Amino acid sequence: MKNNNKLGAILAIVGLLSGILLLYFLAETYNTVIHTHFAAGEWEESNTVRVVYAVLGWLGISAGALSAAVLWGFLKKQSWAWFWGAVAATILLLAGFFPMIPAADSGLPTPTLWVFFLAAIMWFGMLLIGNVDKKVIALTFTAGLAYVLTFIDGVAPISKFQSTFQSPEMFVKNTDAFWNGMYVMSQQVNWWGAAAWAIFIFAAIKQKSWAVPVGIFAGVMSMIGGYPIGIHNVFEVNRFSMFLPAPILSTILLVILCLPNTQKLITGQD
Repeated sequence: MKNNNKLGAILAIVGLLSGILLLYFLAETYNTVIHTHFAAGEWEESNTVRVVYAVLGWLGISAGALSAAVLWGFLKKQSWAWFWGAVAATILLLAGFFPMIPAADSGLPTPTLWVFFLAAIMWFGMLLIGNVDKKVIALTFTAGLAYVLTFIDGVAPISKFQSTFQSPEMFVKNTDAFWNGMYVMSQQVNWWGAAAWAIFIFAAIKQKSWAVPVGIFAGVMSMIGGYPIGIHNVFEVNRFSMFLPAPILSTILLVILCLPNTQKLITGQD
């Protein structure tokens, strides 16, 4: 599949189609998901969907448009096309995956599954066209899981912040005041960590020497943003917290990135 411009053009069309589908699916389900959560008394969840669906829509639709440029690149047999196709697919994976969660929680259909499925095909296809080492593909796929999970850890605090809203009584009781502030502090830390994992993926598949420090930064950001609220949530719900998979996976990846063989794999140096 190396340097297969015809296959690349087909995958770029898939990416463009995915962006268009995302536009339609999110517009169609946006208010339905919001009002279903609100009707169930989950007003904070409905407010979160208002924000996050819009953000993912903007990103995912832009990634679809980027796929049009990638299509042009493949038609002109440009060497950069596969890489930017992988960038578009990485964004579309997240934009297609997360909206399934609040929709499924409400018992509603999850049409963005098709965007996620098409983006996954596009992502693996672009890396094969770029002749990326299979071990690097495995590593970046794992980092992709951390990228998605860390983004989710940045969504949950939006809801948690609202449900622990500041009030004079709260500060007198001194129960939720600290954690209300913690949700604010950790929210963007997690989203920046997710963005850093995405950048690590892009750097690793291009075998850039600075991929490792970016990965270390991403891992630590995910750990700082995820462990405190995850451990706290364990005591809230008396079970394993879904805040914890992101920092746990990021910890594992951090250890792996510090291994000499991993660094040699990423940089392509013996």
